[in-house]
Amino acid sequence: MRPRVLVAGIGNVFLSDDGFGVEVLRELDRTGLPPWVQIADYDIATVHLAYDLTGGYDTTILLDATPHGVLPGTLSLTSATDTHDLHGDAVFRLLRLLGGDAGRVLVLSCEPACVDGGIGLSPRVRAAVPAAVRVVTELAWGASPELPVREPTEV
Repeated sequence: MRPRVLVAGIGNVFLSDDGFGVEVLRELDRTGLPPWVQIADYDIATVHLAYDLTGGYDTTILLDATPHGVLPGTLSLTSATDTHDLHGDAVFRLLRLLGGDAGRVLVLSCEPACVDGGIGLSPRVRAAVPAAVRVVTELAWGASPELPVREPTEV
């Protein structure tokens, strides 16, 4: 069965919370995702993401630490109707040049606390990983997950 959903972790594990996507992928790898879901760590080599997307997916879920000006550890799920708005818009420009289609693009992002040099997530971002895993799992099974309504608690 060809994977219909790609879950792509983006970020740099050497920049603290920027490794959020990679940490979520590690936890997802331990869960029982359906066979139509492929997970992949693209770290900072997002050009490989564009090439992989040429294989065609119904849904692409990007996991990234993205500042939105809210409390660190806050998750947001957005649907990218125009991939020009994405942080990695060069990936999607290359994908279009290659004749590929990412399908529905969802971005599950986490507000970082720190993106300075260092390995490991801050406590608030680390605490958001289980909720991110739940959201991705529900999306993979076709559910419409609800993000926590409250802000993250003190850690």
